[in-house]
Amino acid sequence: MQTETSNSKSHTLAFYNLENLFDYREGSAVFDTGFIPYSERRWNKKRYEDKIHKLGQVISQIGDPSEEMLPAIIGLAEVENETVLHDLTQSKHLRHHNYGFVHFDSQDERGINVALLYHRDVFELMHTETFSVYLEKEPGVQYFTRDILLVSGELHSEKIHLIVNHWPSRFEGLESSAIKRMAVAKKVLKIIEQLQFDDPKAKILVMGDFNDDPDNDSMKYLVDEAGLVNAMETLRSYSRGSHKHRFKWHLFDQILLTSNFFESRSKQLKFDKADIYDPQYLKAYEGKFKGQPFGTFVGTKYKGGFSDHFPVYLRLKLVTV
Repeated sequence: MQTETSNSKSHTLAFYNLENLFDYREGSAVFDTGFIPYSERRWNKKRYEDKIHKLGQVISQIGDPSEEMLPAIIGLAEVENETVLHDLTQSKHLRHHNYGFVHFDSQDERGINVALLYHRDVFELMHTETFSVYLEKEPGVQYFTRDILLVSGELHSEKIHLIVNHWPSRFEGLESSAIKRMAVAKKVLKIIEQLQFDDPKAKILVMGDFNDDPDNDSMKYLVDEAGLVNAMETLRSYSRGSHKHRFKWHLFDQILLTSNFFESRSKQLKFDKADIYDPQYLKAYEGKFKGQPFGTFVGTKYKGGFSDHFPVYLRLKLVTV
């Protein structure tokens, strides 16, 4: 998003876990067979197109209501392939806004990947790269998770680097899975260190669904070792978060950034604010899940919502004085 005043411009950068955005055609992914017309979820053309429409609507509205342009950059999680990204960018609310996307297939066992949407009018793409993380289910048996996506480019003529993540889930238990998330955190640190070796003044944002809260070890590791600032740290509370698991709020979706985003330098981008985008229409309106993200499914039962996560975002302002 972008607004113009006498001395500033602003851009919204967001992250959104789209909750299993699969097309309805049978593909090669192991998990893909759960999202086809004759599967238990009965994932068909009508349901798919409805979800695409709804997600496009949400993305078009992320940020401060006073903003006039859509988000400049949106990191995404749980997308199957380029087909769904093309359909998303061509949906009703996005098709006239010149979005491009970055996506690479990974070896993730669920067949879902991270991706990035970018508004071509304000962001010039310069470099893309993915990084795999070697993890083990058991000694000698590899566990395949999502790759880390690095995208570099110029936002309002200033070079920035975005590292998009979707870290291993807590499905097998908090303690046993924490080792995997820490391993990915260490890989992210190496990426940051290389960027800063190449350019000590590199401006870097790390965004994603980390499956950890700001106070968990993996996130504190990134803050302490990489010198990042967690823009989301103060947003989580007993009654608010980006995802609700077992009736407890979590802030798994976060955006962290290097400290040079807090410096006031003429013609450079500066951090302004961060928030969770959680308007009433994105919440379940009845039943035991009332008030939490209105997802597409609960288990395999179709609910017809948006996603089981709320988007998170931050705003950067251009200092022109």
